Amino acid sequence: MKEATFNPNNWDLIVDSPGRINIIGEHTDYNNGFVLPTAIDKKIQFKFKRNDSLHTCNILSNNFNASLSFDLNTVSKSDKQWENYILGVIHEIQQLTDKLRGFDCVLDSDIPVGSGISSSAALECGLAFGLNELFDLNLSKQQIVELSQRAEHNYVGTKCGIMDQFASVMSKKGHVILLDCQSLDYEYVPIEIEPYKLLLLNTNVSHNLASGEYNIRRSQCEKGVEIIQQKYPEVTSLRDVSFDMLQEFKSDIPEIVFNRCTYVVQEKDRVLSSVKALKKSQLHTLGEYMYQTHDGLQNLYEVSCPELDFLVDFSKEYNEVIGARMMGGGFGGCTINIIHQDAVEHFTQKASEAYFKKFNIKLTGFEAMPCEGTNIKLA
Repeated sequence: MKEATFNPNNWDLIVDSPGRINIIGEHTDYNNGFVLPTAIDKKIQFKFKRNDSLHTCNILSNNFNASLSFDLNTVSKSDKQWENYILGVIHEIQQLTDKLRGFDCVLDSDIPVGSGISSSAALECGLAFGLNELFDLNLSKQQIVELSQRAEHNYVGTKCGIMDQFASVMSKKGHVILLDCQSLDYEYVPIEIEPYKLLLLNTNVSHNLASGEYNIRRSQCEKGVEIIQQKYPEVTSLRDVSFDMLQEFKSDIPEIVFNRCTYVVQEKDRVLSSVKALKKSQLHTLGEYMYQTHDGLQNLYEVSCPELDFLVDFSKEYNEVIGARMMGGGFGGCTINIIHQDAVEHFTQKASEAYFKKFNIKLTGFEAMPCEGTNIKLA
């Protein structure tokens, strides 16, 4: 199937759906904690057209040179994971409305897959956002966020939190979002970090969250909550647990579960402290919190990997880098670095050389600019 078959000069709608970064607050969203994400200037572009059929849908991914055709009456899970992101969104929309009709769609992405900047949420949210516009479904932005998350739970099998989808849809240019993952209350916080920039270093080591480790971490946190609930029945998630409360259970909770819970309880406090530092332009303090987060992800939550640890340790040798950590689900992907703008090129080059020497893998670096969430591309 080729793009030309879709009469590409006559699209009804073009939508840009961005990936996201997270300044701090990793693995806290599914524990009802706080996160600090924003959309960035790496995106998936969707070109949509009604095809005048009632039920036939055709989707082409230019990046993967792969296509998918399906009937709206017989939507079911696929054995190809990328298709399930799409089919899951269609399924969830069909639970809310019967207005979907046949359409054609072409996807083009400049989001590095497996980099931890959530190409999956961009795919889910961009598709849902575009179909909402194309067929006047009258879904709110929050409904789009929530149905996209359910698609990942129910069709892909990753029990993700709400952060990625929320950031992809709701972000505002030049801001990060302080999101309360329990209430979904949120605050836009200006990210004014000049003369520093946000630099992502992609390990080019990919992982598959659906393979189980992500869901294992989630179940370990839930196990800790179950034990704490026996004494404190009002506790429904680690959001409700203080560090002092957790210490009471050190001998009752298995060590590995206790470590997981310790990281989450500390991280939710770090997010709020980081927002205070950002608002006061205390960037070195923010950077120190980022290093603390990486230490927790490496040693307590154990979702890092040698490649990520190497890059974070390497950053500590440069005064121009004031904070760094692994970002995303873990086991690969990117580190996020706060770095002086004058040092970006030199540091990226030196890190690339050292990384290749150590792992024989090429490193890729790119700056991340906080940008608008999912939106209609205007001509």
